[in-house]
Amino acid sequence: MNKGICLFFGLMFGYIGLHAQIKVRFELQNVPKNKDVVPQYFIAGNFNNWSPNDTTFRFKKTGDGLYYIDQQLESDAYEFKITRGTWDKVEATANGKTVGNRSFQLKKDTLIKITVANWADEFAKELPKHTASVNVHVVDSAFVIPQLNAKRKVWIYLPASYASSTKKYPVLYMHDGQNLFDEFTGGYGEWGVDEVLDSIIAKGGKEYIVVGIDHGGSERLKEYNPYDSQYGKGKGKAYVDFLVNNLKPYIDQHYRTKTDYKNTAIAGSSMGGLISMYAIATYPKVYGSAGIFSPAFWIGKAIETDLKKVTKELAQRKIYFVAGNLEGKMMINDMQQVYRILDPTARNKNIKILEKADGKHNEAFWHREFPAFYQFISN
Repeated sequence: MNKGICLFFGLMFGYIGLHAQIKVRFELQNVPKNKDVVPQYFIAGNFNNWSPNDTTFRFKKTGDGLYYIDQQLESDAYEFKITRGTWDKVEATANGKTVGNRSFQLKKDTLIKITVANWADEFAKELPKHTASVNVHVVDSAFVIPQLNAKRKVWIYLPASYASSTKKYPVLYMHDGQNLFDEFTGGYGEWGVDEVLDSIIAKGGKEYIVVGIDHGGSERLKEYNPYDSQYGKGKGKAYVDFLVNNLKPYIDQHYRTKTDYKNTAIAGSSMGGLISMYAIATYPKVYGSAGIFSPAFWIGKAIETDLKKVTKELAQRKIYFVAGNLEGKMMINDMQQVYRILDPTARNKNIKILEKADGKHNEAFWHREFPAFYQFISN
């Protein structure tokens, strides 16, 4: 994940620390010069939600100038990058190009030596191009969220037939609006939801309106979590209350929508997967289907307890789980556990789970898997 959704998922140290078995040392050598007066170096990876300034994964400096981090992690596959505290200051190639994720498979006590070639902020940034299709519009660049005392940009995808028809459409609500339609705002890739739907609809597929809500940057880990965590008091309950009691009524009033639960879906990835699961579990009379992509259930394990109380209500809802094996076995295990709670016999055709051997935690993977989810909720 190239910052991926940026703020992302994974096997947080606070969670996996309970099961830590293997020692790993990261050593940062020959660090290139940078603009910081007092430079600090961090690791951001799938073990700490891709947080670029997680103090738990900040390098310490030895007397001879070596930087190191000692941690204990479970045996698993991991990906990471080096930053100086923000994604604008992420490592780069010698000529300033984006570098891929570093990766390693942890099976025994391990020393990982790292050499950074350069930093992204040492070069003029080449802005990405706008890629949103003509069917994507902005509902409001600063939609008020009274429950969070915040404002967020809200996007909407309207099928090509919307302008020339009088019919009503089902609606799919999605989180992380920056990453859904436009590479310019996604920064490190986009889902391409608009292009996917344009193609599916052109071939006779079902037409949906898609509403995307921007995430809150540094607030994302709290706004997409209905439970308290090491990152602070969860604001997810308030966020979902906004979706149900403010945003949906507004969309239903201003656009031609089918308002019943059978025609209302919700989806997201990582933290967006967690909050989507919570939303349909809490409001099964509002949402009839949900897409749970690469869910960050590790940070909200209490959802398992909540789901056990509503299995009967959710048995008639369509829920689609998907994650990649390259995202880490703990994510897969957590997703499987939630699936078993909802469908212990594995016979409910309304609830589907997929594990993709080559799946990584990034927009390219979610883009690839989105059509199958869309087909699932459309039938």
